[in-house]
Amino acid sequence: MSKVALSIKAVILIIEDDPEIQELLFHSLSKESWKLVQVESGEKGLEYLKSEKVNCILLDIMLPGIDGLKVIKKIRKLEQCIDVPVIMTTAKGEESDIITGLELGADDYVVKPYSPKVLVARIRAALRRQEERVSIVNNTILQQGALKLDSARHVVFNGDQQIDLHVTEFALLKHFLSNPEIVFSRNQIITAIHGFDYPVTDRSVDVQILGLRKKLGETGDMIETIRGVGYRFKLNEK
Repeated sequence: MSKVALSIKAVILIIEDDPEIQELLFHSLSKESWKLVQVESGEKGLEYLKSEKVNCILLDIMLPGIDGLKVIKKIRKLEQCIDVPVIMTTAKGEESDIITGLELGADDYVVKPYSPKVLVARIRAALRRQEERVSIVNNTILQQGALKLDSARHVVFNGDQQIDLHVTEFALLKHFLSNPEIVFSRNQIITAIHGFDYPVTDRSVDVQILGLRKKLGETGDMIETIRGVGYRFKLNEK
């Protein structure tokens, strides 16, 4: 059965089957006055998301029934969850596990055992980025060549084809389209997307950009790797 804490702020969906961790999260996060919704399986989480709006999702990988990796695939196919940040919380902390989670659409990855204070900080950062995206009212459309990004509608088109991007990929593309021909280091990209002192590795940036390139197809070649420095968005010379 799900547990709910009343709140006046954002709605946080917690998909976690361990009762002890559920209790820890409930008490730690309820201090923030968020509305917390806890479910113990991916199936119940998906069922909730189909009818209710949330602002952030905490998702365990090792769940009964369908695991968290399959759950995030399904989450990213839900139109109402395209721009909802997903933070994976799991004991699987190998680099390959983290890369898989990021490639499937996770915005962040917290390895157990974790500090509740650190997790709260990660959630705050994710909610802040979401609020900034929602508050954008000017310069909503950016276009370079066949690529067109509409911030207000949170959609991207490559020619006539709409491209489904998760929240971090969308922010990356927006950053590049806003700053064509400028070379950015990985640290500068992290700061632009997540803010100062955000604990994301260079490898995570590479994974996110690789995923963005794949979704953009041939147009993804416009995101160039500058060896030893970082990346830039190169304009077509046509």
